[in-house]
Amino acid sequence: MRAVAARFSNYLCKRRPVISVQSRNFSSYSGKDELSIEQEAERKVGWLLKTIFFATAAAAGYQFFPYMGIIFRENLMQQSVSLLRVRDPLYKRMGASRLTRFAIDDERRMKILEMGGAKELLNMLSTAKDDRTRKAALEALAALSQSDKVLASLHNAGAISIIRSVPNSLEDAEVEKFKLSLMKRFQDLRYDLSS
Repeated sequence: MRAVAARFSNYLCKRRPVISVQSRNFSSYSGKDELSIEQEAERKVGWLLKTIFFATAAAAGYQFFPYMGIIFRENLMQQSVSLLRVRDPLYKRMGASRLTRFAIDDERRMKILEMGGAKELLNMLSTAKDDRTRKAALEALAALSQSDKVLASLHNAGAISIIRSVPNSLEDAEVEKFKLSLMKRFQDLRYDLSS
């Protein structure tokens, strides 16, 4: 980049040497002055080229990345659902945590449901052997249950019996909090269906 800027500044700033008696007497001072002018021009041209490059990259990114965000988000949701199928509880917790962060609106909650995320979370909850894994699954189910359609689907999948069978936690109060929150949502759903 610096070499291109130097060539460009030399092209713009070519001068014919003027030979005179006065310039010979002060040649060392004049040479330093020309050198500093060339360096200043080189620096300015370098900044100009960098600015053009970054402006072009920003314009291209602005046009390209909104489409990539949709693809990446769906890919990450699918990977998160896949993590729930792994045997290691750490990966299951990571997948559940990611799904909790993705479940911010009804469209994404339905997408997670279509990918099989709710079913995998129920499987994870029923086979969990530690409170941290149960908590991650319950938190993700609580985030998904904010959508009435997902809640109805969870109800049809037998989520109530699975959630009731979760043992009470003496160490983590949040497990109980999420469990009670989900049971309240199911109770509200039953009340809405009966009326």
